[in-house]
Amino acid sequence: MIPDLAEFLKLCVENRLNIVVSGGTGSGKTTTLNVLSSFIPSGERIVTIEDAAELQLRQGHVISLESRPPNMEGKGAITIRELVRNALRMRPDRIVVGEVRSGEALDMLQAMNTGHDGSLTTGHANTPRDMLARLETMVLMAGMDLPLRAIREQIASAINLIVQQNRDKNGKRKITELVAILGIEGENIITQNLYHLDKKEGNLVPTLGRSKVISVLEGYGINAPDWLREVD
Repeated sequence: MIPDLAEFLKLCVENRLNIVVSGGTGSGKTTTLNVLSSFIPSGERIVTIEDAAELQLRQGHVISLESRPPNMEGKGAITIRELVRNALRMRPDRIVVGEVRSGEALDMLQAMNTGHDGSLTTGHANTPRDMLARLETMVLMAGMDLPLRAIREQIASAINLIVQQNRDKNGKRKITELVAILGIEGENIITQNLYHLDKKEGNLVPTLGRSKVISVLEGYGINAPDWLREVD
């Protein structure tokens, strides 16, 4: 991750944007989620929800919840979805879900849309667009008979940024894209790429056309950094 991007993500977390870290298995999503979580101000009440406790938040007011598999009799299971629902009763300022895999995506999106701004999570996908499609699938797995347009509206209004992370053939983990969600137009979620990987140089570089995001950020009280304001 380059310093400009690190500073920008820190600014976004502090100003309560909802962020999804997307990537394949072993790409380092949890490590990045740990770093992003460290930017949450210390005075806020945070609830973390995971399958296995991997997050290591240093803030003073953290409640850690873990899912539980069923016992030998097939009873006693506690799912991520149940934990997300119960977390909402704990008056959290932020909810951090280690990974969304199924119907809990719907509860997470609803939480992001109902006053729990600044929430963070990860998901398995090879591109930001794939992540959006997977979120649609996961919402449908919740068993709610929702039209696709309604699902996409939930996603577009809940999520602000997708951080894409990949592991290359040499085993090196790196952030390859940063994508902002701008809203919905017709049936499609509108996105804007802010950073992409220059394949020749192997470095992250700002993407053209990013000035569209400035007004969106200002709506969240964020003064856009210089690299975002540079003429495309």
